[in-house]
Amino acid sequence: MEDEKKMRNYDQELADTSDHEYAYDFDFDVMHHFMLRAFRPFLQKGRSLELGSFKGDFTKKLIKELDSIECVEASGKAIQEFKKDSFLSNVVCHHSLFEDFKTDTKYDNIFLTHVLEHIDDPRHLLARIRNEWLSDNGRLFLVCPNANAPSRQIAVRMGLISHNSAVTDSEKAHGHNATYSFDTLERIAKDAGLSITQRKGIFFKCLANFQWDQVIAQDIVRKDYLNACYELGEIYPDLCGSILIVCER
Repeated sequence: MEDEKKMRNYDQELADTSDHEYAYDFDFDVMHHFMLRAFRPFLQKGRSLELGSFKGDFTKKLIKELDSIECVEASGKAIQEFKKDSFLSNVVCHHSLFEDFKTDTKYDNIFLTHVLEHIDDPRHLLARIRNEWLSDNGRLFLVCPNANAPSRQIAVRMGLISHNSAVTDSEKAHGHNATYSFDTLERIAKDAGLSITQRKGIFFKCLANFQWDQVIAQDIVRKDYLNACYELGEIYPDLCGSILIVCER
């Protein structure tokens, strides 16, 4: 574990590759909106912790819904951008690896959104969340990209990736170690001792992120279409771009 931590360059993992951006407008403008919509019925009053805040884009949406929030981020470059945002000036952001983060605070909401796929030892992290950071009635909001999203299944049939849960070279360059589906995500959470209280799909997704950026920019799809994709994802959670499980101790 120590050797792996020393070898990883968390600043470099944020950089775009020749054929893949780290994050697209679709992530910020569409998926963040719908992730928060999925979270909202289950949010609790009290202290909150976001693990993996990146530059604070999702943090700015979360803090409008919460009493307070702290963040933990491994990338120094991301922290610098986070601190430049005046809207985030009162948010405490810890520059730390999750493995090294220490606190005596217990949190009522913990957010791990599109982060677990980057973690070298996901079971260990989830066990720490359960045993050290979650309050007695706290909730963990765990979101990952979905291996079974139609966009990935189409890519398999086009010969672009070998199988649904494959980790592509671009994803590896961004620090991905796995691509989860409901069964593999739930298994790790249960192995860590967590109880799963809710499971949801977020946004029926048949296009890749760069394709969504293109069709939205060209006004081919509008807000009503995007809302319909979210609602369809409520019916077909296994065919969504992201999967969510809400966990408790």
